[in-house]
Amino acid sequence: MNQLYFLEKVNQYYSLSEETTEALLNICTEEKYSKNDLLLEAGHMARFYYFLKSGLVGYYTIDENGDSIYKIFFEENSFVASTAAIIKNEPSDFNMIALEDCTVIQYPVKAYRELLEKHHDLALFHLYYLEKNWVVKKEPLEVSLKYETAKQRYLQLLENKSLHSRLKQHQIASYLGITPTQLSRIKKEI
Repeated sequence: MNQLYFLEKVNQYYSLSEETTEALLNICTEEKYSKNDLLLEAGHMARFYYFLKSGLVGYYTIDENGDSIYKIFFEENSFVASTAAIIKNEPSDFNMIALEDCTVIQYPVKAYRELLEKHHDLALFHLYYLEKNWVVKKEPLEVSLKYETAKQRYLQLLENKSLHSRLKQHQIASYLGITPTQLSRIKKEI
């Protein structure tokens, strides 16, 4: 298992000691998921944290009509987890699905949480990661959803050309909170 890029990403947030790095790598395994495989099913406990080496993962819930409502998409070199479910130690409200064939480094929640208590540097990595990705990055998204039009949000999504080109139209519409027909209208206006 080539963990070099995984460790580089971890160390971008906080540098780990050799001892901590070894302990972390000892709980990691590399796994492959085929397109449409569920990494986590809503209603189940989150058993793993993931680092996405390749592929694309969607994080979604199902509404009362049975439609998928996408909250976020994770591209390669991203850390992926049902963070709220792990913190609350409750079943996840969300599904995590491989939208493409994926290769991940996965590490068990229980073993990782034990390492967080044991290794101060790993706990600091985790804290800095959460602050940057679940507070700093998430806040503008929440404001965007509240105050911007679907057209404005679509134009922002278009800026990430690699992600946009990998998504199906119904996934984009779901993410924007609109119907595929409304998305078609927006695309014609642009």
